[in-house]
Amino acid sequence: MYAVIATGGKQYKVEEGKNVRVEKVEGDVGSEVTFDQVLLVGTGSEPKIGAPNVNGATVAGKITAQDRARKVIVYKKKRRKGYEKRYGHRQPYTEVKITKINVS
Repeated sequence: MYAVIATGGKQYKVEEGKNVRVEKVEGDVGSEVTFDQVLLVGTGSEPKIGAPNVNGATVAGKITAQDRARKVIVYKKKRRKGYEKRYGHRQPYTEVKITKINVS
């Protein structure tokens, strides 16, 4: 069974027992988290598609890590003007292990 959830302005395809990195979600490592914006649930041959969400469907998971991604370097330059600027950015993320996909 799989599901498509929406969190942090992005959509993720998740399966039970798999780890997924989502945008930062508040909570400590080891705590439970529930996603209620379930857009699609695939069970066997016929998927249930929501409009926009599947009624009564939730995805439960356990937070396994709160960390930041690798650094992305941003470099700007204007030729012949002596302008150069360089800085980096590390986006925070939450790693969640999907424990249960509930469909009512």
